Amino acid sequence: MLNLQEHAHRRWNPLTGDWVVVSPHRTRRPWLGHVERSSPSSAVVYDPECYLCPGNARAGGARNPNYPATFVFDNDFAALDLRVPQETCDLHGRGLLRAEGERGLCRVVCFSPRHDLTLPTMTPDQIRAVVDVWIEQHEELAAGDEIGYVQIFENRGAMMGASNPHPHGQIWATAHVPNEPARETHSLAGYLQLHSQCLLCEYLGLEEQARERIVFESQHFIALVPFWAVWPFEVLLLARRHFASIQDLEKDERSALAAALKEITSTYNGLFAADFPYSMGFHGAPADGQPHPEGHWHAHFYPPLLRSATGRKFLVGFEMLGSPQRDITPENAAARLREVAARP
Repeated sequence: MLNLQEHAHRRWNPLTGDWVVVSPHRTRRPWLGHVERSSPSSAVVYDPECYLCPGNARAGGARNPNYPATFVFDNDFAALDLRVPQETCDLHGRGLLRAEGERGLCRVVCFSPRHDLTLPTMTPDQIRAVVDVWIEQHEELAAGDEIGYVQIFENRGAMMGASNPHPHGQIWATAHVPNEPARETHSLAGYLQLHSQCLLCEYLGLEEQARERIVFESQHFIALVPFWAVWPFEVLLLARRHFASIQDLEKDERSALAAALKEITSTYNGLFAADFPYSMGFHGAPADGQPHPEGHWHAHFYPPLLRSATGRKFLVGFEMLGSPQRDITPENAAARLREVAARP
């Protein structure tokens, strides 16, 4: 009989249609590979050299105001521009070398004026202010006629490409729905059509029954290591109530989201007693002005650490050419995170 905690197997991700190979027995292998240098925590409230601190000049030349809480500005080196020509081209007319202009906006959200804070060290009230700003920004950007999707995300730590330790995230508003949320929306819509049920509502119910992969739960949210997780300590944050967009969060859910973000990131920090890097982002309905009954708003956390604060998981070789692969099972990862979350 197949033992998911002992035998090599693959697991299906119903949100994307991908498979991930799980090899539990490989956790016993020795590690002689690359070891990362741990990034030191910032110990200063204000850094005169930081281009995100209040009053400082940014890399693009503009100067930040002396902001007292959150601060949003258009990225000085944005990856997207609303002035791009809306044209398509098909080089040689064979349908192989196709391109089209992609309009959009990129903004930076400074979570706090303090250089030394991060989500796990901010108070729930401070994080709630960030949540409110995310919602305001989403409402504004999604209302634009040229915007089809608003992606809110945070890259935390140099290991995940963060160019500045000052607490901040980004918002990219694109004319088209990006690949990952487009695939999820397609899968959610297909499941609703076939079963007359929300895919993630059904999945949440199964996880509540199994209780193997839940990290923590509250009245409004449940955090778990998904059955199909690729990254070692990946977390999926699910709203218990079915709604499609971050704009649909009610007041008590906004505070609950702030508390959940602090809980997840604090748990990560406690796992290896170090600042834990990750990429985090929210997925919801497209900004197309259409109803999306299939949509179920949620957040993904993708952290790269595997064995320690300096032991990183790489997606290379077979994972780039074949399928993603992991050693530690999602059940084992959830148990370790749950143990940390339960500490006083």
